[in-house]
Amino acid sequence: MGMTLTEKILAAHARLDRTEPGDLINAKVDVALGNDITAPIAIDQFYKSGAKGVFDKSRVILVPDHFVPNKDIKSAMQAKKLREFAREQELEYFFDGGEMGVEHALLPEKGLVLPGELIIGADSHTCTYGGLGAFATGVGSTDLAAAMITGEVWLKVPETIKFVYKGELAPWVEGKDLILYTIGDIGVDGALYKAMEFTGPVIQELGMAGRLTMANMAIEAGAKNGIITADEITEGYISDRAVREYEFFKSDEDAEYSEIKEYDVGNIEPQVAFPHLPENTKGISEVGEIILDQVVIGSCTNGRIEDMRSAASVLMGKKVAKGTRLIVIPATPLIYRTALDEGMFDIFLDAGAIISPPTCGPCLGGHMGVLAKGERAVATTNRNFVGRMGHPESEVYLANPAVAAASAVLGKIGGPGELQ
Repeated sequence: MGMTLTEKILAAHARLDRTEPGDLINAKVDVALGNDITAPIAIDQFYKSGAKGVFDKSRVILVPDHFVPNKDIKSAMQAKKLREFAREQELEYFFDGGEMGVEHALLPEKGLVLPGELIIGADSHTCTYGGLGAFATGVGSTDLAAAMITGEVWLKVPETIKFVYKGELAPWVEGKDLILYTIGDIGVDGALYKAMEFTGPVIQELGMAGRLTMANMAIEAGAKNGIITADEITEGYISDRAVREYEFFKSDEDAEYSEIKEYDVGNIEPQVAFPHLPENTKGISEVGEIILDQVVIGSCTNGRIEDMRSAASVLMGKKVAKGTRLIVIPATPLIYRTALDEGMFDIFLDAGAIISPPTCGPCLGGHMGVLAKGERAVATTNRNFVGRMGHPESEVYLANPAVAAASAVLGKIGGPGELQ
């Protein structure tokens, strides 16, 4: 019996000939990542253990991206702890100030996470890097501390569900819609502690931005990781960025899956996830009259340059509806500068948008767009739990960047087709 993509990567990092679902392994870590919320706890545990140094100064990466620019004294102290630790440990990759970007957009852009690697991060959306053909998963801060010290992590090998996407994408349907539709089908616990392997002709044609978006939201189905086989598109994205050598893995033809699900994407229209779970999805044609207070375009899910372009193409020559706030957040300094150079800032500003520096801020109700009681928002983010973006009595609807942009113009949830 062959192995799945996930099983192969884990076997290689555990220095084993093979792994099977349920195996408990100690595996070598290629990257250990922390941010300004989770890393301070890990740093405290690091010192409590008596450790003097990290296992590799180029493999422990810290990115303060959630509450920066710092919103208050507490967040400033958290970021300061990262700065001091990075300086003491002489970490090669610490991103602060004008170098800082949303971690899960920044690391792929910098070539710091690569195909075939095992990556852990004290952030649940670390699974994003599966879009590159890596095994990537979120861990707790204590596990991060242990990995910073030892360079290893303890894992249980997950079963794998194979998702096969066939057909032709309809206009304005993006990777975000494929993963929202999938979560709507299987539910938020439909892949609990399993690998979600995304395959099929549609995935093979999907650009890297869409792949990273799909892997990013695997956790919203309860998955241990999301993963896509690295190929020519991956090579084209990573070859000039990679800071290390990398290896492509692929599933064996006789690999065993816990389940195989197939979708005809021609039946999928732009999706909207209703409060208060990502599984509460509806096609855009099924959405009724939902008036909006705010729209957010950005985050580790949809803050890449392709997302900016999608939103700009909808907003060009149009105005944001009165009474609706539009916040656009390029996810990294490079994306910010590229959007500026391509004239997108003129489009956003002429439409009446607010352009934010890179930050996770509003996604987790931290800052730069917190919702008040009773307010409704459409966001290109990944979660719409109760109170996720602010007051417990606010509402968050998830959508792709084109739908979000159109909704900002309409002042209610709607698709780009309604603007034509």
